[in-house]
Amino acid sequence: MIIAGGKLITNDKNNNFYKNGAVVIEDNIIKDAASYDEIIKKYPDEEVVDVKGKLIMPGLICAHSHIYSTYARGMSVSKPTDNFIHVLENQWWALDKSLTLEDVKLNGLVTYMESVTNGVTTLIDHHAGPNAIEGSLFTLADAAKDVGIRTSLCYEVSDRDGLEKRDLGIAENINWIKESLKRDDMASGLFGIHASFTVSDETLEKSRQAMEGLYDGYHVHIAEGLDDQWITLEKYGKRVVERLEGFDIFSRNTLAVHNVHINPLEISILKHHDTMAVFNPESNMNNAVGAPPVLDFLDKGLLVGLGTDAYTNDMFESMKVANILMSHESADPTKGFSETLHLQFKNNPLIMERYLKRPVGRIESGAYADIILLDYDPVTPLNANNWGGHVLFGLSGKCVSDTIINGKFVMKDREILGVDRALIHAKSRERAKEIWKNL
Repeated sequence: MIIAGGKLITNDKNNNFYKNGAVVIEDNIIKDAASYDEIIKKYPDEEVVDVKGKLIMPGLICAHSHIYSTYARGMSVSKPTDNFIHVLENQWWALDKSLTLEDVKLNGLVTYMESVTNGVTTLIDHHAGPNAIEGSLFTLADAAKDVGIRTSLCYEVSDRDGLEKRDLGIAENINWIKESLKRDDMASGLFGIHASFTVSDETLEKSRQAMEGLYDGYHVHIAEGLDDQWITLEKYGKRVVERLEGFDIFSRNTLAVHNVHINPLEISILKHHDTMAVFNPESNMNNAVGAPPVLDFLDKGLLVGLGTDAYTNDMFESMKVANILMSHESADPTKGFSETLHLQFKNNPLIMERYLKRPVGRIESGAYADIILLDYDPVTPLNANNWGGHVLFGLSGKCVSDTIINGKFVMKDREILGVDRALIHAKSRERAKEIWKNL
C-alpha cells in the first residue's frame, strides 16, 4: 500500500520533507518514503491510497497517562480538594476504588478511541484500581487490541490500600510483564509504583525481588507534589530519588514521571542511571504542584519525554501548553518552542525505542507504520524548516482525519473502525452515573 498525495513530514533523522510525498507500507512496516514521483517510479504496481492533499505525518506518542481517570470528566467531588494530598485522597483514590474490571475495559476503550481520534498511536499508561487488580492489565491490553492502538501498561503498586492489595499489584505487574514479553510490540509492560511516600521499604524490596532476573523497567511518580519529598524525608531520612536509588529502581528502562520537586543531586542520579523523565505540563498546572525544571533536565542530558497524566488525550494540546509553560517559568520567550518539539518528536520516539524492536514516531524505512493524516490547509508556507511552528500553532487533534497503526487503518474519516464508539460512550455514561453517586 502506498499513502500518497499530500505534504509529508517524516521526522526522520534527516528531517526530510516532501511537498508531494508518498509512503510505502509493507505489512506493518514502512518500506520507503520519498517524493510521489520517486515512489511511483520505484513501485509501479502497488495500490495507491490518494490522501487528496492531506498532511501526512508520524503518529504521536503519549509517554504517561492514567486511563483509570476516564470517569472524572464532569465529575463533582464532595470532599475538599484544596491541596495535593486532598486531591489524591478525595478525588483520584476515591475514583480508582470504585472501578470494576468492566469499568477498566470501558475506560480503556474510551481513552484509546479518543487518543486515536487525536492522532496518538502509542500510549504509555500507569493504571490503578485496588478493587479490580487481578487481570486489569490484561483487560486494558484487550481494549487496546480492540481499538488497534499501541500501548505500554503497568499497575500502580502502593501501600495505601493494605498489604494484600499491594501484593496483588506486584503480582499483576509481574504476570503482565511475563506475558508481554511473549507478545508483539503492540502491547508491552513496565512495573508500576505510585510514589515514594505511599510505599514502604518492605514494598520496594518486595518489588525489587519480584523483578530480579526479569526486567529492570519501572514506571514511577517522582516528587510530583512537595509532600512526596517532605514525607519521604521525615520517614526515611532521604530525598525521593536517593531513597529509590537504594532499591535499584532507576535504569535506562525506567520512566521517572513528573520530577517537579527534585534538586541537582537527584537530577544527577537520574542522569547517572540514564533514566528517562516525563513532563506533564497541563496536569502539573491543574494540580497546582509547580513546574519541573525541564530546561535543567535537558541541559544535564536527561532523555525527557512528554505525557499528559490523563489531563487530555490530545498531544497537540499538551505540546502547546509545554511550550508556554517553559517560556513562563524561565521568563525567557526564546525557551519552550524548540524544546517542546524535541520532547515529542525526538525524545518520545527514543523512549519507545528502548521498549520496542522497531522505531515509532518517525516515517522512515524499517519503522512501524504508525501514520496520521490531517485535514490542514495552511494559511502560510509549510516546509522542512517551519513545520514545527505549524504543529504548535496550527494543528490540533481535531485536524486528524485518519489514523494508521501497525500498517492498518484504525480510523478513516474520523470513524473508528472495529468498535462501536457510540455504544461504548453510552455504556460509559451509564457507569459514570453510578460511580459518581459514591464520590
